[in-house]
Amino acid sequence: MPVTVTSRIAGKPVDQGEPAGPDGWYRSVDPADTGQVVADVMLGTADTYLAACRAARDAQAAWADVPAPVRGRAVGHIGRLVEANAEALAALLTREIGKPYAEALGEVREIVDTCDFFLGEGRRLYGQTVPSEMPDKQLFTFRNPVGVVNVITAGNFPAAVPAWYVVPALLAGNTVVWKPAEYAAATSLALYELFVRAGLPDGVFNIVFADGETTFDGLSRALDERLVDKVGFTGSSAVGARIGELCGRHLQTPCLELGGKNPMVVTPSADLDLAVRGALFSGFGTAGQRCTSLGTVIVHETRHAEFLARFTEAVAAAPVGDPTAAVVFGPLIDERFARRFEDYLGWIRPHHTVSGSPHAGRITADRPRPGFVGDPTAGLYYHPTIVDGVRPDDDLFRHETFGPVVGVTTYRDLDEAIRLGNLPGYGLSAAIYTADAGEAFAFRRGIGAGMVSVNNTTSGAEAHLPFGGNGLSGNGSRQSGIWVLDQFTRWQSVNWDHSGTLQKAQMDVADLTPDLTYRLP
Repeated sequence: MPVTVTSRIAGKPVDQGEPAGPDGWYRSVDPADTGQVVADVMLGTADTYLAACRAARDAQAAWADVPAPVRGRAVGHIGRLVEANAEALAALLTREIGKPYAEALGEVREIVDTCDFFLGEGRRLYGQTVPSEMPDKQLFTFRNPVGVVNVITAGNFPAAVPAWYVVPALLAGNTVVWKPAEYAAATSLALYELFVRAGLPDGVFNIVFADGETTFDGLSRALDERLVDKVGFTGSSAVGARIGELCGRHLQTPCLELGGKNPMVVTPSADLDLAVRGALFSGFGTAGQRCTSLGTVIVHETRHAEFLARFTEAVAAAPVGDPTAAVVFGPLIDERFARRFEDYLGWIRPHHTVSGSPHAGRITADRPRPGFVGDPTAGLYYHPTIVDGVRPDDDLFRHETFGPVVGVTTYRDLDEAIRLGNLPGYGLSAAIYTADAGEAFAFRRGIGAGMVSVNNTTSGAEAHLPFGGNGLSGNGSRQSGIWVLDQFTRWQSVNWDHSGTLQKAQMDVADLTPDLTYRLP
């Protein structure tokens, strides 16, 4: 039975008077079996979004007054609730977006890890005492919450990525309005219910379901009314640019986590078996629908033929299909992504060599995938595709391709490999496979990615390490670990002069008189 999903503002379901969109509803279906409806989603209006921001504003001061260690305890309670409901949440995630169940469990585990980390940060929201240049004067710094945080997330990681924003934002004393992807609405509402049952007061955490343009309109109006102090966005580079421009007009810097065209360099000294396993997982895990998915393998020309043969064999043998089974990947998340992916496959040119599956495109009865698990006609299943011979001016080389396709090209020296890795202009994740420490450090220095892996994949984050990118992948903001607290707090400095007289900095400062003319005999 499908569930009915509506927005929640100040702890109460929203019954829309004039919802947006066709008939005001969005139907979330199982991408592994598109005849199965997971949720009927009532979409909100821009007014709904504004109402959520007002509720968050009303609740923020009282939440900030809750001692930080107590807020940390609330975060700990969220972790325990998610842990206790991990299997049910992962199963729902698999059903709604088609992520293989083992991966879904890993995603849910990341929420728990995030909560475990930030539980302790409630006792470590440290400021500093700073020595003054004048007597009888004390200097201090404090971390203050920014205020109301708006979080807008994609649905390829509908549980872990929102937690990256929401958990530290709440811990720091902010209130939150979250707009998840409507095609992951049932998972998002389930996550919201687990969060609020950790003891959060009404209005501290609100969720709004709306389409993209309605959200942009609501956010714009909320910024105009000074209801929003920080925006966190995970999604495409194009939409991130629009949000960055909107926030910039209000002198705000959003936290942007955008797309990627992530390179993997395979050097002459690389362990090819390891590199192939890494390319398979990072290129085709989650059907290539990660911001950290492998974009192009850049292989040294002396290892190209052997790598391509091994990679082709591994991809051809990889089980694809029913996400409840032991498969490398399942369906694409949603019909919109399937249509877009078919456009990307149109970028394959005559100078390319295609391998990895007997066909490119959708898996059908007429275009079968050997060893497919389940019924390919039921869902949005696509062949894994390797495209060899990509060139620097190819669309397949330069642009993100959100789906199961990986390009391969060659290089002669490491400087060329680094240049090719940086050329698309993204800067999220990059990997190098090498047995040479000098190559590893040279690659780290030269590549523009915010995250670098050595002998590991382009995918895979840990909850206590900074996550984020540069260039088309983001504006330099970072999520996870202590670094994300800089997104959700503002530093406040305090000087306290207890001398009883006016002391002017840089003017009334004592000095010691040196003899700088002295020289040793």
